[in-house]
Amino acid sequence: MTELILDLDSIIKADSVLFFDMDGTLIDTDLANFLSYKKAIQFVTKSDKDLVYTPDQRFNRSVLNDKIPNLTENEYDRIINKKEHYYKDFLTETKLNKAITDILFKYSKTNKTVLVTNSREKRAKLILNYHGLTGKFSSIFYRQETNIEKKVNKYSFAISCLNISAKSVVIFENEDAEIGDARTAGINNQNLFKI
Repeated sequence: MTELILDLDSIIKADSVLFFDMDGTLIDTDLANFLSYKKAIQFVTKSDKDLVYTPDQRFNRSVLNDKIPNLTENEYDRIINKKEHYYKDFLTETKLNKAITDILFKYSKTNKTVLVTNSREKRAKLILNYHGLTGKFSSIFYRQETNIEKKVNKYSFAISCLNISAKSVVIFENEDAEIGDARTAGINNQNLFKI
């Protein structure tokens, strides 16, 4: 990762704006996320579902539907709500990605640093506060809630709100689909760092 920092020094200019994703990039939250879901499922279904943590798969709403396909809409909604409630119980299972937080700490002194996450605001604030990162960001963009279940390109949204050029943005992201969204938003390939 030292090589990445050296490379960054040649890429990041005084007017560069650094965008950081949270889950899986800045902070490993997969285990805490899984444990929160597991506890919520046990609470709502009153059963001990045989759920096993898979490190290379983030447990999300789609996985929930696959693992427990016969949930009623009410049970599904209750699991989602309880999962958010239980998340605080598993904050100790979240881990900073040291290499990326080192980059954040270094460049937050000289450049705009922006958190752009698909996490909901309450959970993101909980995690950021736990790790003492909230004050390291010039701006924070959380998951955009819409009336329709349409995915929002978080990078296009943040660029538009900040009224900045996509050419000035450097992104740190772990998901291929989000890297694709960053390209769609006009981010140069040399400014995209997949973690």
